[in-house]
Amino acid sequence: MNYTLNQLRIFLKVVQNQSVTKASEELHLTQPAVSIQLKNFQDQFEIPLTEVVGRKIYVTDFGKEIAEAAEQILQQVNTIDYKTLAYKGQLFGKIKISVVSTGKYVMPYFLADFLKMHPGVELEMDVTNKNKVVKSMQNNEVDFALVSILPDKMKVEKIDLMQNKLFLVGNMEEDFTKKKKIEDILQNRPLLFRENGSGTRQTMERFIVQQDFKISKRMELTSNEAVKQAILAGLGYSIMPLIGIRKEIQNKDLQIIPLKGLPIKTDWSLIWVKGKNHNPAALAYLDYLKKEKEAIIHSKFSWYETM
Repeated sequence: MNYTLNQLRIFLKVVQNQSVTKASEELHLTQPAVSIQLKNFQDQFEIPLTEVVGRKIYVTDFGKEIAEAAEQILQQVNTIDYKTLAYKGQLFGKIKISVVSTGKYVMPYFLADFLKMHPGVELEMDVTNKNKVVKSMQNNEVDFALVSILPDKMKVEKIDLMQNKLFLVGNMEEDFTKKKKIEDILQNRPLLFRENGSGTRQTMERFIVQQDFKISKRMELTSNEAVKQAILAGLGYSIMPLIGIRKEIQNKDLQIIPLKGLPIKTDWSLIWVKGKNHNPAALAYLDYLKKEKEAIIHSKFSWYETM
């Protein structure tokens, strides 16, 4: 047998995701490249590792055993890499972060320079909705989470990174200078909501209750990008985080609609379970954030503070 570490990584990722497509996305490879390496790996075994039924891939019992062995081999390889870096006096380890969907516009800027300074540190970042982010923390699957609403009934520690501002947004087809009430604005088009479990939706609904708005027309979409595209197409309006619509506002594809009580202001906070024992890489990252967050905000988000 002559399989490679790369083939082991690809096979393990396919097993974990039960999907070649999802594995290729997480590995940042094309789907054909993953399929070719998976075939080359399979060709070295007389017993099938996977089976395809319809359009779904299933892992055989033999394949599951090989996946377990592959995971152990890759862990040992990582240990060798870490020991080498430690011997050279470099920081090493893995940082796992779960990020609410709009946080993808924020978190990379607070990570980039740290990872450049410490090439031995690996990053695993999952972008999902608030409910799944909280669940990953409850299951102790991540070191940190980036949220704009602190979870209930969970003891956490936090570093506030920057302010989160949410505005009512529409496309450029209408002039809202004479429309001051939400009922007038929403007369012809619905208000667009994120799905249940979204922090943005939770913030919107809290604001609507506080302002005692009566919303008769509504539409639900499952991502901020879907909401943004729907607004651009003229399907409705929504209350959206400014951080995710910068280009559209600057290019005059979208407009901020003045409305009493807006913007809603929360904080983007990096949180972790209280009392969590962080690895050296995670501790070093916390120390880095405490020292550098203001410089990062000034350097990367100066436009944001003026809006």
